[in-house]
Amino acid sequence: MLALALCLLGGFVPALFAQKAKPRKIISDVKPTYPATLKSRGIEGKVHLTAIVLPNGTVAAVEVHGGNPILVENAVKAIKSRVYAPGPTQTEEDIILNFGDK
Repeated sequence: MLALALCLLGGFVPALFAQKAKPRKIISDVKPTYPATLKSRGIEGKVHLTAIVLPNGTVAAVEVHGGNPILVENAVKAIKSRVYAPGPTQTEEDIILNFGDK
């Protein structure tokens, strides 16, 4: 209970309490880096993530739901750099990033 109170005071609500709504508009999108060494070796795939977006539009946390582990690090880094349109509450944004032709 104390942890929840501290989160609320800090402006961050655990994902359990984030609202699922229509996707928020992306104001600043950073594309993930697709390393040339992986691309040349044909290492492709999708990474499924959920971004916890604060009311001010910044990404507070990223949860990984699946994908090639080699690609996950670059995917998470890119999503943490995104900025969304401000909203009335914290939201969860489902994201699938595609590396390669898959």
